[in-house]
Amino acid sequence: MTRLLLAVTMILAWIAPARADDISAAGRGVVRIVTIAMVDGEVVGFGHGSGFAVAPNRVLTNAHVVEAADRYPGNVMIGVVPSEGDKSFQGRLIAIDPVRDLALIEFSGIRLPPLTFYNGPVNEGDAMIALGYPGNVDLATARTAADFITPLSPVRSQGVFSGRRDLQGVQVLLHTAGIARGNSGGPLLDGCGRVLGVNAALTRADDGDASFGFAISNEEVAAFLRESKQPMPANGVACTSIAERLAQDRSEAEKARMAEEVRQREAAARAADDRDSAIQQARSANIVTRENYMAAATLLLVLGALAIGAGGLFLTRGQQREAIWTASGGGVLMIGAIVTFFMRPAFDAKAIEAGAPIAVPAAIATGGLGKMVCSIDPARSRITVSDTRDQSIDINPDGCVNGRTQYAEAGQNWQRILVPDEEQTVSVLEYAPTTRTYSVTRYLLSAKQMGEARKRRAEVKVKACSAEPAARADLAAKQQVIRTALPPVFNERLVYSCKPAG
Repeated sequence: MTRLLLAVTMILAWIAPARADDISAAGRGVVRIVTIAMVDGEVVGFGHGSGFAVAPNRVLTNAHVVEAADRYPGNVMIGVVPSEGDKSFQGRLIAIDPVRDLALIEFSGIRLPPLTFYNGPVNEGDAMIALGYPGNVDLATARTAADFITPLSPVRSQGVFSGRRDLQGVQVLLHTAGIARGNSGGPLLDGCGRVLGVNAALTRADDGDASFGFAISNEEVAAFLRESKQPMPANGVACTSIAERLAQDRSEAEKARMAEEVRQREAAARAADDRDSAIQQARSANIVTRENYMAAATLLLVLGALAIGAGGLFLTRGQQREAIWTASGGGVLMIGAIVTFFMRPAFDAKAIEAGAPIAVPAAIATGGLGKMVCSIDPARSRITVSDTRDQSIDINPDGCVNGRTQYAEAGQNWQRILVPDEEQTVSVLEYAPTTRTYSVTRYLLSAKQMGEARKRRAEVKVKACSAEPAARADLAAKQQVIRTALPPVFNERLVYSCKPAG
């Protein structure tokens, strides 16, 4: 029995090229669930459905997909077939709820990217996307039974939300996304790739009737996972498309540019006003000083003339000595008047303007380094799969963050690219000291893309904090090489506004 399963799981798969969008990113966590019933070493039954990861080693599916494994655990094996790679893995049923039609399967040998649930409001008419492995597609394309355990990307179909219903006591979402037998257990997603429900059933389309799908609501899923002691990654941030986020970024950049232009024009106008005022004050001061000099010269001239006249009067009275001293003093005063007159400041408008102070607009206040507490800014973010809790960072002047991670210079900012071993996500972390802005830009990649990114990460020599500029320059160069392996458009961007801790 085991040899048979291992033999078929070694068949190599054709891997479809990944699309750079949130649905394709979510699809990397979607799996095909296969059940194989065996008696005395022979296959006597075969079934399949869909499922998706809620943890790196656990997938959620419908109870009816693995009902046989629950009923005959010794004779029915569960296979988990990922959407990427070249082999399948054996699963183990760890929780099942036939009423809610949900089951949890655990496996080992591979780590899958878990999907995130959306716990915000859903409105009628909202777009919804179903991912899974519809049986009618498999029947039309599969050539052998081995094709059912060959990794293959899931099929997507799109529809709209048509309301909530009660299906045999279970809350479900009614939708028009096309599903078929085999989609059971697969996710129903919003435009950001977050789970809205678990596809479980469909209405029959007889005599021209329209077909509708039923997906078990997240409220029912949350209750099941809680009872199974399985955490449920979720957020309720409204979905913003990548195109909308980029358009908002361009709009904000344009607003910032226009605001800066207005600031510069206002600063220039204030500087011009200050300069004109300084010139006017300088002219007034120059005129006053000239008039003071001329008044002093006139006074000295009058006093000198009076002194000389007095000297002549003394001479007529025979007071020769007094006449000489008085006349000499009058001459000195006359000379002082002439000197004072010629020492008066000249009125040179050009010289006054050239000497006027030039007002320099104050620079924009810069942010600081050190310990920071950073809070999410939803208006500038695109949040899909991450939580939005505050982040604490401690960055020193050499770009060492939290005492262990070295960032490299990126213009006026500090940047680090993280390529983990156990996740299919590359994160670009960046801190702008001038604006106290911290951002995390995430790329949800395929296995092939992650392999290329990890290969380039292996060339990075800086593993810990370093105060050496040459080491940081090498880190910046190696990170630029990693960036060339990333798609042109990100999947998620978290933007935080920071302030000094405490």
